[in-house]
Amino acid sequence: MAFTTIIFLIIILTGTVLLLWLSLRQSRHVAQHRDAVPADFAQVIDLPTHQHAAAYSNAKSRLERVDLVVGLIVTLGWTLGGGIEALTQWGTTLGLSPLWTGVCVFLGFLLISTVIGIPLSLYRTFVTEVRFGFNKTTPRIFLTDLLTSTALTIVIGGPIVAVFLWVMGAMGERWWLYGWVLLNLIQLLAIWIYPTYIAPLFNRFSPLSDPDLVARIEGLLQRTGFASAGLFVMDASKRSGHGNAYFTGIGPVKRIVFFDTLLTQLSGPQVEAVLAHELGHDKKHHIPKLVIAMAVLSFVAFAVLGWLIQQPWVFAGLGVQTPSTAVALILAVVCLPACTFMLDPIMAWWSRRHEFEADAYAVAHTSVDAMAGALVAIYRENAGTLTPDPLYAAWHYSHPPASERVAHIRRLPAS
Repeated sequence: MAFTTIIFLIIILTGTVLLLWLSLRQSRHVAQHRDAVPADFAQVIDLPTHQHAAAYSNAKSRLERVDLVVGLIVTLGWTLGGGIEALTQWGTTLGLSPLWTGVCVFLGFLLISTVIGIPLSLYRTFVTEVRFGFNKTTPRIFLTDLLTSTALTIVIGGPIVAVFLWVMGAMGERWWLYGWVLLNLIQLLAIWIYPTYIAPLFNRFSPLSDPDLVARIEGLLQRTGFASAGLFVMDASKRSGHGNAYFTGIGPVKRIVFFDTLLTQLSGPQVEAVLAHELGHDKKHHIPKLVIAMAVLSFVAFAVLGWLIQQPWVFAGLGVQTPSTAVALILAVVCLPACTFMLDPIMAWWSRRHEFEADAYAVAHTSVDAMAGALVAIYRENAGTLTPDPLYAAWHYSHPPASERVAHIRRLPAS
């Protein structure tokens, strides 16, 4: 067995075993604390609701473990199992130029990966989410979403892949630098066009019509000096009972979006507090910071890929006998998550810091009670567990656990 193969197996197996262990810790910890509501929440969340959230958390953890095992099998199948090599050989039968053969091979990989993921997605949507009362998606909506996303993959992804493969083939040994610049330009373009052109393909966005809520929110926007392209309500209830709010886009196309489910779960002051939290992300420049961080990480990844693509032993050690630029991209997509999972807790910690900062901004412009009440209501309505395993949360949670977050808000000075 090649040295490269051994290292790859050690990395991917270590990562999978570690994540499975964390998931099991989460399940055990949640189960051990299901029979008592944490003291800080005892007055606002009853025991049946707490136990319902515990059961939902553990159902998701079980599905997470299945997903990890399936992911391991699929990764090994694509690499050492010969899946990428078989796909490459299929591409040679198409009679196309090397560039368009590579595009077809890469799109074939994406489409096959989508098909592989359908069973788990179906189970998550029509079994787990139905069991706990959250699913609103019909089979027709599920199929429409699948076909729409597949069409976007082909229509938008095809030309992007073609440009990437051309850069890899035409720019010499420094292709990775041009590829990195291209990737970041595409990401910025996607942030700009998504709210106006992509999101409406999946959901309907209507102007916020509640006059009292509009007046309240416009007052908040005036106090904070935030300019947006409008206030919109998204018909999230056609797919799920979960509630949320966000702002999206950059520059003049910024949109503030509320899930219609959220508006039915929260009071006016609580909605205002949630929006102030989202504005806090903007005022604290969290999105630009994240974009810069991802640009730095992708620069390193592209530089490493630029070196590895020139090493025949890399391809052979990962089960590929016919190297190409398209195969290099596929290997990057398949192997990168397995090789960078140790960064997850660092990024999660950084994200949680941003959430605390946004909470502080929200409290400064609304009130402690409104923000804390909104969070409790969201955790209650979304069946978020109040008792996650600390190590699991530290590794995975992009938002602080409920107890830490509400306690932090209660310590903040009132506005």
